[in-house]
Amino acid sequence: MCDYPPQGGGVSKRQPMDGREDAVHRLKIAEGHLRGIQRMLEDGAYCIDIIRQIQAVQASLNKVSTQLLDHHLNSCVITAVRGEDPGERERVLKEISSVFEASTRS
Repeated sequence: MCDYPPQGGGVSKRQPMDGREDAVHRLKIAEGHLRGIQRMLEDGAYCIDIIRQIQAVQASLNKVSTQLLDHHLNSCVITAVRGEDPGERERVLKEISSVFEASTRS
């Protein structure tokens, strides 16, 4: 199974976060923004302001998704394509196709 490298000890301010830590950080920020949007709705904020905040959360989630896909393509897919198992190659390529297909559904 393809996964991020195991997490080591804590991350110092000088070390860049690994992909998983960055994704979790971004998702926590998006979670906070969603709570803010809920408050805006409850407080009767201006609709356009709410829509802009929703768009910001969507952009943040898209960034996380893009980073995860990039990691997957540069690790799992490359490993499968270079591997000896044609079934595994076909599986990962179908997996990528299904992700793109799902993203175009409304």
